[in-house]
Amino acid sequence: MKSALGIAVLLLLASLPAQAYEVETGPVMLCDTQKQAERVVQLFDGNQEAAISAVNAEERNPSACAVVEVAYVPGDALGIARTSSHAFRITPVAVVAMKTPAGFQQVAPAVFFTLVKVKEFAV
Repeated sequence: MKSALGIAVLLLLASLPAQAYEVETGPVMLCDTQKQAERVVQLFDGNQEAAISAVNAEERNPSACAVVEVAYVPGDALGIARTSSHAFRITPVAVVAMKTPAGFQQVAPAVFFTLVKVKEFAV
Protein backbone atom coordinates (compact mmCIF):
# COMPACT_ATOMS: atom_id res chain seq x y z
CA MET A 1 0.00 0.00 0.00
CA LYS A 2 2.81 2.42 0.86
CA SER A 3 4.49 1.81 -2.51
CA ALA A 4 1.19 2.60 -4.25
CA LEU A 5 0.98 5.86 -2.31
CA GLY A 6 4.58 6.65 -3.23
CA ILE A 7 3.80 6.12 -6.90
CA ALA A 8 0.67 8.28 -6.56
CA VAL A 9 2.73 11.08 -4.98
CA LEU A 10 5.24 10.92 -7.81
CA LEU A 11 2.47 10.99 -10.39
CA LEU A 12 0.81 13.93 -8.66
CA LEU A 13 4.04 15.91 -8.47
CA ALA A 14 4.99 14.96 -12.03
CA SER A 15 1.65 16.26 -13.31
CA LEU A 16 2.33 19.70 -11.86
CA PRO A 17 4.23 22.22 -14.02
CA ALA A 18 8.00 22.40 -13.50
CA GLN A 19 8.00 25.37 -11.16
CA ALA A 20 7.94 26.17 -7.48
CA TYR A 21 4.89 24.56 -5.90
CA GLU A 22 2.66 26.66 -3.72
CA VAL A 23 2.33 24.95 -0.38
CA GLU A 24 -0.91 25.67 1.46
CA THR A 25 -1.35 25.26 5.19
CA GLY A 26 -4.29 24.96 7.52
CA PRO A 27 -7.04 22.62 8.60
CA VAL A 28 -8.36 20.55 5.72
CA MET A 29 -10.59 17.52 5.37
CA LEU A 30 -8.62 14.59 3.97
CA CYS A 31 -9.79 11.15 2.90
CA ASP A 32 -7.63 8.16 2.05
CA THR A 33 -9.45 7.57 -1.25
CA GLN A 34 -11.38 9.50 -3.86
CA LYS A 35 -14.36 7.18 -3.27
CA GLN A 36 -14.44 8.13 0.41
CA ALA A 37 -14.38 11.85 -0.46
CA GLU A 38 -17.25 11.32 -2.90
CA ARG A 39 -19.20 9.52 -0.16
CA VAL A 40 -18.67 12.46 2.24
CA VAL A 41 -20.37 14.65 -0.38
CA GLN A 42 -23.29 12.22 -0.70
CA LEU A 43 -23.81 12.28 3.07
CA PHE A 44 -23.17 16.01 3.57
CA ASP A 45 -26.22 17.90 4.78
CA GLY A 46 -24.38 20.92 6.15
CA ASN A 47 -22.70 18.98 8.99
CA GLN A 48 -19.19 18.00 7.90
CA GLU A 49 -18.40 16.13 11.13
CA ALA A 50 -21.48 13.93 10.78
CA ALA A 51 -20.65 13.09 7.15
CA ILE A 52 -17.04 12.23 8.05
CA SER A 53 -18.15 10.08 11.00
CA ALA A 54 -20.62 8.20 8.78
CA VAL A 55 -17.96 7.46 6.15
CA ASN A 56 -15.51 6.31 8.82
CA ALA A 57 -18.18 4.00 10.27
CA GLU A 58 -18.97 2.57 6.82
CA GLU A 59 -15.27 1.99 6.18
CA ARG A 60 -14.74 0.55 9.67
CA ASN A 61 -11.75 2.86 9.85
CA PRO A 62 -11.84 5.77 12.34
CA SER A 63 -9.27 7.69 10.31
CA ALA A 64 -10.44 7.08 6.71
CA CYS A 65 -11.46 10.75 6.59
CA ALA A 66 -10.53 13.47 9.07
CA VAL A 67 -9.96 17.18 9.41
CA VAL A 68 -6.28 17.75 10.11
CA GLU A 69 -3.90 20.69 10.10
CA VAL A 70 -1.25 20.07 7.48
CA ALA A 71 0.93 21.65 4.82
CA TYR A 72 0.02 20.37 1.37
CA VAL A 73 0.38 20.88 -2.36
CA PRO A 74 -2.96 20.70 -4.17
CA GLY A 75 -3.25 18.90 -7.49
CA ASP A 76 -5.71 19.43 -10.31
CA ALA A 77 -9.37 18.78 -9.56
CA LEU A 78 -10.51 15.30 -10.57
CA GLY A 79 -14.16 16.28 -10.93
CA ILE A 80 -17.16 17.76 -9.19
CA ALA A 81 -19.48 15.92 -6.81
CA ARG A 82 -22.92 17.39 -6.16
CA THR A 83 -25.94 17.02 -3.94
CA SER A 84 -29.19 18.91 -4.43
CA SER A 85 -27.81 21.88 -2.51
CA HIS A 86 -23.98 21.58 -2.48
CA ALA A 87 -21.15 21.11 -4.96
CA PHE A 88 -17.51 20.25 -4.27
CA ARG A 89 -14.39 19.81 -6.41
CA ILE A 90 -12.61 16.57 -5.53
CA THR A 91 -8.92 17.39 -5.42
CA PRO A 92 -5.87 15.25 -4.69
CA VAL A 93 -3.35 16.82 -2.33
CA ALA A 94 0.20 15.84 -1.47
CA VAL A 95 0.64 16.30 2.28
CA VAL A 96 4.23 17.37 3.05
CA ALA A 97 4.04 18.37 6.74
CA MET A 98 1.85 17.84 9.81
CA LYS A 99 1.16 20.44 12.51
CA THR A 100 2.48 19.40 15.92
CA PRO A 101 2.77 21.32 19.21
CA ALA A 102 6.29 22.25 18.05
CA GLY A 103 5.04 23.60 14.69
CA PHE A 104 4.92 21.98 11.26
CA GLN A 105 7.04 18.86 10.96
CA GLN A 106 7.99 17.55 7.52
CA VAL A 107 6.65 14.11 6.59
CA ALA A 108 7.20 11.84 3.62
CA PRO A 109 4.77 13.12 0.96
CA ALA A 110 1.50 11.19 0.86
CA VAL A 111 -1.52 11.68 -1.41
CA PHE A 112 -5.01 12.17 0.02
CA PHE A 113 -8.24 13.60 -1.35
CA THR A 114 -10.04 16.75 -0.24
CA LEU A 115 -13.20 18.65 -1.11
CA VAL A 116 -13.26 22.27 -2.23
CA LYS A 117 -16.68 23.94 -1.99
CA VAL A 118 -17.95 25.30 -5.30
CA LYS A 119 -20.47 28.14 -5.43
CA GLU A 120 -22.93 27.51 -8.22
CA PHE A 121 -25.45 30.02 -9.46
CA ALA A 122 -28.71 29.31 -11.27
CA VAL A 123 -28.95 30.95 -14.66
